[in-house]
Amino acid sequence: MISGADSNSCRKLGTVMHNPREGEFITIKSYKHDGSLHRTWRDTMVLKTSDQSIIGCNDHTLVTEADGRRWVTREPALLYYHKHYWFNIVTMIRQKGVSYYCNLASPYVIDQEALKYIDYDLDIKVFPDGEKRLLDVDEYELHRNRMNYPKEIDHILKENVKILVSWINEEKGPFSKEYVDLWYERYCQLSHNQQNS
Repeated sequence: MISGADSNSCRKLGTVMHNPREGEFITIKSYKHDGSLHRTWRDTMVLKTSDQSIIGCNDHTLVTEADGRRWVTREPALLYYHKHYWFNIVTMIRQKGVSYYCNLASPYVIDQEALKYIDYDLDIKVFPDGEKRLLDVDEYELHRNRMNYPKEIDHILKENVKILVSWINEEKGPFSKEYVDLWYERYCQLSHNQQNS
């Protein structure tokens, strides 16, 4: 079931796979279900690539909205993308503690231009104290009707909300302190090496 939806996402984004190397900078682009560009992030450093996932980090990176509005992120953020799960995870490292912004989205594809995915509106925010909030349910319902999300995608997204919540509750993967410490330290090392080379 998911593999069919994966291939639809790839076709919609029209990409040829490309695996960036550790320390390389990539652009990230999110789209909406109708193929319109949603948001672009510049200059994310790749920390790890595998056959299944990419981990990256950015700090004070330029973000461009679909309407052309631009802003700059305020803190370091670790980014986790997977080829099978219908979500991606942004770990925001702030002085008051680590918080998370999880986007319900298609599995990523990547080409020479950018890492790309389709944003499906729903988000889960996790606060430093562990509180979880499901966001943008109204936006999801609006776009689901306006863009005719297939029932299959609606089902996949709801199942992936459950998976995501279980990861949060179990402090699995990106939600573990060890993950945050390891990958943020690796980002600092790579940044230091690049500045001194």
